[in-house]
Amino acid sequence: MHLVWAVVTLSATAVLAWPWATPPQRPAHDEARSCSSNCGSTLTDVSIFQDMLSALHNLQDVYFQRWVGTWPKGIDWTRAVMATHVAAALRTISDQLVRELKSDNKKADSHVTTTQLDTISLYFTDLVAYYFGEDAFAIRNQAYDDMLWVVLGWLESIQFVHNHGKLLAQYPSLRQSSPAAVDSNEWYGHRWIPAFAHRARVFWELAAKGWDTKLCGGGMIWNPRLLPYKNAITNELFIAASIGMYLHFPGDENDSPYTSNIKLEPPNISPNFGWHAHDPVFGSAAQRGHDWLRSSNMTNDQGLYADGFHVSGLGKEGNNNTRCDDRDEMVYTYNQGVILSGLLGLFQATGQEHYLHEGHALILNVIAATGWDLTRNKPLEPRAENLTFFLVREGKLPRWHGLGRAGILEDACDMRGSCSQDAQTFKGIWMHHFATFCAPDALEFVHPRAGLDEQTLERIRDEHAAQCKGYLPWLRRNAKAALGTRDENGLFGMWWTPGLLVAESGGRDSVLLMENVRVTDDALPPRKEGEVDYRNEGVPQDEVWMEIGHVFGQERELPPVVGEEGGQRPLGGSGRQMTLMVNGEKRNGTWSGILLRKDDVMGSIVFGRDPNVRGRGRTVETQGGGLAVLRALWVVSRNEA
Repeated sequence: MHLVWAVVTLSATAVLAWPWATPPQRPAHDEARSCSSNCGSTLTDVSIFQDMLSALHNLQDVYFQRWVGTWPKGIDWTRAVMATHVAAALRTISDQLVRELKSDNKKADSHVTTTQLDTISLYFTDLVAYYFGEDAFAIRNQAYDDMLWVVLGWLESIQFVHNHGKLLAQYPSLRQSSPAAVDSNEWYGHRWIPAFAHRARVFWELAAKGWDTKLCGGGMIWNPRLLPYKNAITNELFIAASIGMYLHFPGDENDSPYTSNIKLEPPNISPNFGWHAHDPVFGSAAQRGHDWLRSSNMTNDQGLYADGFHVSGLGKEGNNNTRCDDRDEMVYTYNQGVILSGLLGLFQATGQEHYLHEGHALILNVIAATGWDLTRNKPLEPRAENLTFFLVREGKLPRWHGLGRAGILEDACDMRGSCSQDAQTFKGIWMHHFATFCAPDALEFVHPRAGLDEQTLERIRDEHAAQCKGYLPWLRRNAKAALGTRDENGLFGMWWTPGLLVAESGGRDSVLLMENVRVTDDALPPRKEGEVDYRNEGVPQDEVWMEIGHVFGQERELPPVVGEEGGQRPLGGSGRQMTLMVNGEKRNGTWSGILLRKDDVMGSIVFGRDPNVRGRGRTVETQGGGLAVLRALWVVSRNEA
């Protein structure tokens, strides 16, 4: 594919500078405050790529500690997600070098190539360090979804190594600039594939024990330490991880320290030890998981996934109910995202188009739930296209639509400043899986068993790419908003919507408008009947979620959602109302900021100069989200190239 470096939001013929003309650097203080290079009305190829590199640079140089091989302020599962973001970014960088080397662009000189390869090698060594820094033994005792994040992370690293290794094999001259194994024709990264594959396999096996047919006719249980709760995220993760193992897992004959005794039914398959590539056990598990999820009635009237199902009355004397009939109506962004990777993988494995159609339908529902009209490429509110003008004229936030406002993706906790460590990770997860689904090469690989002829496959590719291109105006708006949340050090915030003010004016002083914003009824995410926001407020200690012994104190209470140093504990919380944080005061050692409740803020001024310093503030998780949205824009916009 010939790539012309042009402004991606306008038709242009002028060739711009090669994005690797200078190494990625953290934005200077003045540049970050003015945001003049990338927060205006257009985003160029150069600025998108450089901002993505800057986000990666800050994620690793600010938050990653190489001497311990991890992101210390993360928790086990969010660290696995950060590793996924890093591996995906490296794959994107490598893929772009391939495009340039295949094109006629002479800017791909030796200096630029060396810079790019050095960046890849630098951050790949961070992934290797994280392999040892990851607390694999602790995660074995956590919830099944925690285990499956580990699987997805190492599968992403395996895909990166394979892709980058192919690049170096195709262009031998590059090997002079890239570390290579002594007396080997392979890139040194290939030496780590067996280790990555082993960890992915071990945690897939451990998580697969959560598949249960006694209740609800199937489905994955979220957490073995609680009463059975079959939620969207664990089942989506199981689908995505299983089909990922089928497509990308290279095999594993390492039985140390675990042996294979997993039994899945149906079909009842217990493989002899020695897992092979493209093992049908994985594909069968993915299809079975998808079939159950589709039939589970997990989506609400907006076509969005609610959080999950309890079995009402479970454990009570005389109750024989085994149906999933008590749905938690809480909607989170990440529950709409992980399934996209699973659907793409199921298409790649089977060639059945309905998986792609299902993915596009979900994306359309998500975009609509942000208050964006794709037919007009404008927000649903007539005056909300320019947030600055809207705030000046209306003095209030645009209306909440279910997953955002004014076309910007949000979780319900964003505006309140009450997002937990879990929730700070969610939007980045959505963007990662959206980028996977809509990548220009997403349909280049289709398993031979899918049985598609080239003509049919080409038609499907063209239709898929056309649909993905249609999402770009909305995606650009979100990327510009996210860029506007960066502070003077270039670190991303959690709540992207106020970043539009920076994008529209070109300066951070515009965020001062937030000081005069009033909260009205239609701007607040409503708490509906049946919603339990356990991801932010902790797991309720009641008989719906816990064994009777836990409820009445016969066993220890679960840890609170916030630990002594402000970090989140792995499992969840007490279920009591979170500590109210008002006027920047600190109470009970919690993070300062403003936690909004509807009864407290109706008609009140509630935002300060920087809404993203409230609550947990800027964190490794919010930085990962910034990297993910910029990578998503870069990747999906390649459909226009």
